[in-house]
Amino acid sequence: MVTEERPVRVLVVDDSLLIRKALARALGEDPAIQVVGMAKDAYEARELIKQHEPDVITLDVEMPGMNGLTFLRNLMRLHPMPVVMVSTHTTQGAQATLEALELGAFDVVAKPTSGGGLNVQDYVQEIILKVKAAARAPVRRLAQQRLSGGMGGRPLSASSGKLADASRVIAIGASTGGTEAVRIVLEGLPPEIPGVVITQHIPGSFSATFADRLNQASRLTVKEAEEGDIIKPGHAYVAPGTQHLLVVNRGGVLRCILSDAPPVSKHKPSVDVLFDSVAKACGEKAVGVLMTGMGKDGAEGLLHMRQAGAVTLIQDERTSVVWGMPGEAYRLGAAERVVPLPKMAETILSALVAPRT
Repeated sequence: MVTEERPVRVLVVDDSLLIRKALARALGEDPAIQVVGMAKDAYEARELIKQHEPDVITLDVEMPGMNGLTFLRNLMRLHPMPVVMVSTHTTQGAQATLEALELGAFDVVAKPTSGGGLNVQDYVQEIILKVKAAARAPVRRLAQQRLSGGMGGRPLSASSGKLADASRVIAIGASTGGTEAVRIVLEGLPPEIPGVVITQHIPGSFSATFADRLNQASRLTVKEAEEGDIIKPGHAYVAPGTQHLLVVNRGGVLRCILSDAPPVSKHKPSVDVLFDSVAKACGEKAVGVLMTGMGKDGAEGLLHMRQAGAVTLIQDERTSVVWGMPGEAYRLGAAERVVPLPKMAETILSALVAPRT
C-alpha cells in the first residue's frame, strides 16, 4: 500500500528506448516517484514486476511479441495492479487504448506527436499526476468486481411510453475510469429515453472512437457531437475531445453547441460547461450524472443543475476508480442521490418516470 512516507514505485514499459529513458527521467525528477526499472517488452516487464514489486506500471499499447493488451489482460487476471497506458494518437491506438481501459487499466496518456520533436515536457505533468493517483486507486478490488460480473447491471426495458420526451435531457460527466462507467450505464438504458449528452475527459483523437464503441455496446444511437445537432430521444452525443459541449434551447428544440473557449476547471471539454448549459436550457427537465474521475470538474455544474430543479446523481465511492469529481459534488451538496455503478441506469430510468416533489 502506497503511503505518504515513501515514493510511488514505477516500472516503465515501452519498446522505444527513447521513450523509456524520457519517461523514466521525467518521472524520476518528482521526489514522490521512484522509477524502479525499465522494460522493453512484456517478457522483461514480467520479470521486473517479480523483482521490484512496483506500485504502478506505465505500459505501451503497441509492443512487439506480446502486445500491451495481451500483457494487461494476463496481469489483471493474475496480479491486478495500477497501469497507466501510453498510447499513440492513431485510430488503431485509440481502439487499443479503449480496450485496455475495458480490461482494467487505470487511465491513458497519449504520446506527444512527432511534429515538433518529442516534447515530453508537454505531457509530463499529466503522466506524473496520473501515476500518483493510480498508486492509490482500489485496482485489485475493482478487478475482482469486474471478473465476478458485479460491475454491470442488466439491460432495462422502458416502463412508460412517455419517456421519449424531446424537451428532456440526461447529462453525464466523467473522467478517470469513466470510459467503462459510461459504457456500463448506456448499456443498461432502453432506447426510448430522452437524449443523452456526455462529456468524458479523453485525448482529442480518441473521442470519435469512444463514441463508436458506445454505439456498438448500447441500444442507443451514439455519435460524436457536431455543431447544431438536434438532441433526439434514443440518441447520445459525446463531446469532442478538444471542444466544450453545451446544450441550448432554440425555439423549444434542444441542440448541441461546440465551443473552442479556454479550458474550464482545467479541462476542455469541461463537465462544468456542459452541466451549466443544461441547467440553463432544461432546468427541472434534466437529469445530471457525475461519475468517477480525478479533480473537481462537474461538481459546481451539478450543483447548479440541482438548484435549477434537475435530478442529480453521483457514482458512489466503492465503484469509482477515483472518487474525486463525485466526491467533491457530494461535499458541495450537489448530489440528490449517491448510486453504485450497477444501479445507475436503473436510477436514471426511475428519475425519468417519478414525479418531482
